[in-house]
Amino acid sequence: MVCFCFLVDQKRKMRRTKPVAGMCSRCGCSASVADMKTATRICYIPFYWKYWKAIVCTFCGAILKSYT
Repeated sequence: MVCFCFLVDQKRKMRRTKPVAGMCSRCGCSASVADMKTATRICYIPFYWKYWKAIVCTFCGAILKSYT
């Protein structure tokens, strides 16, 4: 019997941020619009990237809303 085991993970990275009017609903601090990059890797080799925008809290880092 052969068993294959692959290590799959995702990394999120903020590329650029810009302040936006509004507050975080969780902690009450300010929010910003960020250009995000998600990289999906199998066995440490990246094979899929996705770029998207999100409204992120500057203090706690929670993603409040995401755009494709």
